[in-house]
Amino acid sequence: MNKRLNSLVETFPALESCRSEIQQTFDLLHEVYANDGKLLLCGNGGSAADSDHIAGELLKGFTCSRPLDDAWKTELGSDLSDKLQGALPAIPLTGFNSFHSAFNNDCDPYYSFAQLTWALGRAGDSLLCISTSGNSKNVIYATIVAHAKGLKTIGLTGQSGGELLNKVDVCIRAPASEVDKVQEFHLPIYHCLCLMLEDAFFA
Repeated sequence: MNKRLNSLVETFPALESCRSEIQQTFDLLHEVYANDGKLLLCGNGGSAADSDHIAGELLKGFTCSRPLDDAWKTELGSDLSDKLQGALPAIPLTGFNSFHSAFNNDCDPYYSFAQLTWALGRAGDSLLCISTSGNSKNVIYATIVAHAKGLKTIGLTGQSGGELLNKVDVCIRAPASEVDKVQEFHLPIYHCLCLMLEDAFFA
């Protein structure tokens, strides 16, 4: 079993209940990234902030510097290539302020994440949906579009899983029901996943 996952469960014993789903999520994301796919992320409120946070850990070095291969020194020059870091493509759908304000005004805000998934998602990509209740309408609509377009889907929820439980390929259910307690588990879970991916691609 992965040393990062073992460490997570040793630190947070309650997360033993979702160890298997965390491993499945890593396996899913590893396959996506190994085949040049990308990760889309969505959520509301604190989960929107988590979406940005996860993308930040993937788009640059997290615990290591991820230097570019020597081949890029020829293409970019050593000065520039030495300043850049390896990255795993991740797009938080919570950004795009101009799009969201226009879509929410002109169309229906419940479908904004679905629209972005339609626009940006491609077969072989993945969508991570973060919802403490598992019942966020705008997130659920995004999963429907994702499946239609051939994306793999992941839920990160509270204990019940809510409606997302039956809408995603893998659902990690934090062992808590109160919003703040669920969010306190979400951070070490996604940090563990980011570390596992960094180990796999940039060791």
